[in-house]
Amino acid sequence: QVQLVESGGGLVQAGGSLSLSCAASGHTFSVYATGWFRQAPGKEREFVAAGHWSTGRIYYADSVKGRFTISRDNAKNTVYLQMNSLKPEDTAVYYCALRASYSPDYNLLSRPPSYDYWGQGTQVTVSS
Repeated sequence: QVQLVESGGGLVQAGGSLSLSCAASGHTFSVYATGWFRQAPGKEREFVAAGHWSTGRIYYADSVKGRFTISRDNAKNTVYLQMNSLKPEDTAVYYCALRASYSPDYNLLSRPPSYDYWGQGTQVTVSS
């Protein structure tokens, strides 16, 4: 089993920055990829970013490309999402997720059902 704890959410003005963290514990050796997703009220959970660490492939949603950066600190079993130039439409609950299967295919990594473990979510609110 793998446990995930997210942190770093909060309230920020448009144009500001936040850094989210996702700390993993448990059987993390089985993890191949990490994804960040978000869900706004009344909307479906949507893909934000993913990293497939053994191949080095990184993917971003078009809506965040150039503003958000996913990274990891292997020694700390922690994955980060640096969010810059935030917009009100970025407001959502942000979730990190881990995938225990190998495939680095974007069509899998961008879909919530492809992930095996989920964090509890952290709220990000961007005011205009």
